[in-house]
Amino acid sequence: MKRKRSLVRRTAAAVAAGAAALTLAACGGADDAGGSAGHGGHNASASASAPASAPASQGRHNAADVAFAKGMIPHHRQAVEMADLAPERAGSPEVEKLAAEIKKAQDPEIRTLSGWLTSWGEEVPADDAAMDHSTHGMEGMDGMMTDQEMRGLEDASGEAFDTAFLELMIKHHEGAVAMARTEQADGAHAPAKKMAGEIITSQSAEIERMNRLLGKG
Repeated sequence: MKRKRSLVRRTAAAVAAGAAALTLAACGGADDAGGSAGHGGHNASASASAPASAPASQGRHNAADVAFAKGMIPHHRQAVEMADLAPERAGSPEVEKLAAEIKKAQDPEIRTLSGWLTSWGEEVPADDAAMDHSTHGMEGMDGMMTDQEMRGLEDASGEAFDTAFLELMIKHHEGAVAMARTEQADGAHAPAKKMAGEIITSQSAEIERMNRLLGKG
């Protein structure tokens, strides 16, 4: 019985010694690689390169990206406000459908833009920024409607609403496209530049569509 216990103790000691040797060898391998690769030599290059490449493609941003997000949020909010007027005022099913599509596209973009600003430690524009655009230097420069234009749209209905909505939304879209082109030229954040490209494509197509509805296409 004593011999059996002694054999068990010797076996356990040998296992423990082997595990310790393996741990020392693994740690020694990490030190030999400069400590940056972690445990496991085959992951050395991936572990070393991932932190360098991720910020370059996804995390890096600059002042142009911040300006794009801060400008596009109130811009999109106002477009959604305009679109919300259509169900009760539009005289044309085509205008009502277009308004619904604009809201469906721009609502998620507002949430994405707000998320970027939050992750960058930047302030998200207040909800009333779209209506208070004159205090932000936005009026007339990016297609934003004035308070007077918004009130006129609210008071219109039928064909008069359709015409005003289309003409104002064309100007609004042209401003968004200009802002998106600036982001593509000056921005650094890859997802923001991608969104800018999508805005250019989709809103340019909607401008053509609205011109056709106005009989200008």
